[in-house]
Amino acid sequence: MTDRLKSIELRYAQIEAQLAANETYADPELVSRLNREQKELEPLATACRALEKARQAMADAQALLAESDPELKELAREELEQAKEEIGALEQRIKILLLPRDPNDGKNVIVEIRAGVGGEESALFAHSLVRMYTMYAEGRGWSVEVNSLSETELGGVKEISFTVIGEGAWSRLKYESGVHRVQRVPETESGGRVHTSTATVAVLPEMEEVDVHLNHADVEMQVYRASGAGGQHVNKTSSAVRLIHRPTGTVVECQQERSQFQNREKAMRILASILYEREQERIQSEYGQERRSQIGTGMRNERIRTYNFPQGRLTDHRIGLTLYRLDAVMDGDLDEIIDALAAARQAEQLSQQKD
Repeated sequence: MTDRLKSIELRYAQIEAQLAANETYADPELVSRLNREQKELEPLATACRALEKARQAMADAQALLAESDPELKELAREELEQAKEEIGALEQRIKILLLPRDPNDGKNVIVEIRAGVGGEESALFAHSLVRMYTMYAEGRGWSVEVNSLSETELGGVKEISFTVIGEGAWSRLKYESGVHRVQRVPETESGGRVHTSTATVAVLPEMEEVDVHLNHADVEMQVYRASGAGGQHVNKTSSAVRLIHRPTGTVVECQQERSQFQNREKAMRILASILYEREQERIQSEYGQERRSQIGTGMRNERIRTYNFPQGRLTDHRIGLTLYRLDAVMDGDLDEIIDALAAARQAEQLSQQKD
């Protein structure tokens, strides 16, 4: 690991020198590439420099222990303990930073939410989940674009597909795929009884056609008139697009944009993302026979979380996390859950390295 850290530090220093040179800015593409690489290496380079500083502090403290002055020796012991603690924390941070990076972490995501078991109540819960993720995205400065939507008469969501656009969206939302279960008194329940309903969430990294080598000859396109909100435009033009991937039978629809071209472009990205996810699930299924991650596979049929409204309790079953602030979570405050899931994933990766 030492050689790898030295090479990273050396490369970071080279980038700094290049960005400090005036001639570098004659090539805007080079500047952009260097800035991206610097941003990726910066956390690790900063941690390495802090580690060197802490190790030097420990060496200085050890030298002071040889002094005859009792007060100096006591001060040296305190500084030595502090340096050891700092070194331990930095070494652990560096191990985490050196873990293999998910190549999709910087991508936008496509989120698909469908009502599950529970009739109208499950559709209303699906609507609550859409609101939760939308508020979370807005809180991080991301934008949300709806691709397709099917609603119930009471305002529930039968199914929805939307894209979350923002740096690092996949790195945060990739843990949300699975079955979400709710326990609450439905708005449609007059007797006050608690019902259990479910909704499924699928989160896909937004892929381009080239990422999955999508062959246009395999895709059939159908156009139709959009339905839902949209004013006079809705029923007058065939702008909605349905794509059918013949080899797999996958069907994707997009109707929210006003032009057929825009809907087709969006639908192709969604189709590419779905095909990519299926290939990843196949690989993960084969790998899972040897070992399973402790935060679950992220498969759509896996129950991952329960939202218990009468007790204000949320439980993530993959890591045994229970929180009693459900209202805040439903208002988009998801960071504590996502941070815990990311930490569990890192712990799993570190244990795999030891094995």
